[in-house]
Amino acid sequence: MAWLRRRLIDIEGWRRYLLAFALGALVTVSLPPLHAWPALIVGFTGLVWILDGCTRPGSASLAGWWFGFGYLGFGLYWIASALMIEPERVGWMIPFAVLGLPAVFAVSVALATLTVHVSGARGVGRVIVLAGAWSAGEWLRGHAFTGFPWNLVGYGAIASDAFLQVTAVVGIYGLGFLVVLVSAMPATLAGEGDPASRLRRFGPVAVAAASIAVLWIGGTLRLAVADLGNVPDVTLRLVQANIAQHHKWREDRLRANLARYFRLSSLSGSDAVTHVIWPETAVPYFLASDSRLSREIGRLTNPGGLVIAGAPRTAIERDNGETPPRIWNSVHAVDRAGRIVGSYDKSHLLPFGEYVPFRPLLRRLGVERIASGQGDFQAGRGNTTLNLPGLPPVGILICYEAIFPGDVTSDAARPRWLLNVTNDAWFGRTAGPHQHFAMARVRAAEEGLPLVRVANTGISGVADAHGRIVLKTALGETAVIDAPLPIPLDRPTLYARWGDSGLLAILLAVLIHAVAVGVRGLARRTE
Repeated sequence: MAWLRRRLIDIEGWRRYLLAFALGALVTVSLPPLHAWPALIVGFTGLVWILDGCTRPGSASLAGWWFGFGYLGFGLYWIASALMIEPERVGWMIPFAVLGLPAVFAVSVALATLTVHVSGARGVGRVIVLAGAWSAGEWLRGHAFTGFPWNLVGYGAIASDAFLQVTAVVGIYGLGFLVVLVSAMPATLAGEGDPASRLRRFGPVAVAAASIAVLWIGGTLRLAVADLGNVPDVTLRLVQANIAQHHKWREDRLRANLARYFRLSSLSGSDAVTHVIWPETAVPYFLASDSRLSREIGRLTNPGGLVIAGAPRTAIERDNGETPPRIWNSVHAVDRAGRIVGSYDKSHLLPFGEYVPFRPLLRRLGVERIASGQGDFQAGRGNTTLNLPGLPPVGILICYEAIFPGDVTSDAARPRWLLNVTNDAWFGRTAGPHQHFAMARVRAAEEGLPLVRVANTGISGVADAHGRIVLKTALGETAVIDAPLPIPLDRPTLYARWGDSGLLAILLAVLIHAVAVGVRGLARRTE
């Protein structure tokens, strides 16, 4: 191992950055759907050794940037699939999206490796500072501007239901800290010295391995005594119609697409089903403005039940004689009489998908929304808990609203379950829908709330309040699932109560450690 470390330290110039790029790309295979977690150890151990060979801050920053560019570039390749739905209109944006977004996000990794270099930490301290700086960079990526916390490194460790339970305490950002800390720790095994000093290097690695074992055992015991049960007298019918994106909004197919949902939702002989759920924009019309259609949809449910369906919503505002339409991406709950008894408007909109930031400027450059249509969607009022007939209070998340840790429930009234409706047909048969489903599932474990997910095509399913998958569909299949609704935990999880405060405490401890190391190093240099 010492020989390999020396070889990596000696690599310079473009070869160093190419190796960093390759190691970052390798880490991507730890994410869903592959879950090849050994790649984390190879990738982060190699990154530490590369940083050991960087003698200047600039080279350390560049090594981190190339590592991040490889990790995020390969992890976000599926964006090209969305842009290929209408290549003649937005295909020219592919290089900017597939290369530009990872290039920008990789800056957070460059700042992390720069922090490691500037700290002057060595050995175990170097690994601790890297884990803390990496986690701080991920938190920043998830919150800056509109935030994009996709493919946080902690998702590389969620294949195990037992290990997933860590997120109920520190969330996915905190899990990411642990992942980097443990994955990079083998880097401390390589080094020169007498046999006794080499033997002592096994101590930190042994502690890291023991920590993982303790967390796994703790998660296993937590799940062993978990017998949550289901909400009585509630059976949900999840409808995944599997409509291709290039067919979804074609004028000549709108009625046929809607008829497909009607056919799949038929409750003939299904008296147990109480609520039917359709995915994001399953209804291609303004349902709130079409009483005839809402009555037809309402008749799909059994007495006392509801159809919960995604549909656009519009409003007309009069201003100086003009009537510009405003459109929201919404979910409506329709009772058997056709009345809309509850609605939610998406509040966290997708940049370039549902609106164009800096529209006056970017429109001059030819930048358009990926989705067809004039104008932008309007943002809703934020996380809302709906009280719907026959159901516990529910928090609704439309599409990628489910990827934001700590921001999926209302502060005013906590829900008893989460409903995520989405349309992942944009991403085809890529890793994107698998990653999206995994992120939504982690929100269940973090919050201690069951999650029901209904996708047009993608992956639909149910996760209980511990994040365990109760059932799910396959990617790209037409499916109807009748599922019970699991009950939530008796009390909110620590993460639901404290949010990222646990991560903040960890980062503060790392900062104190880094400052102490830096001060000691400065004192030695001035002696």
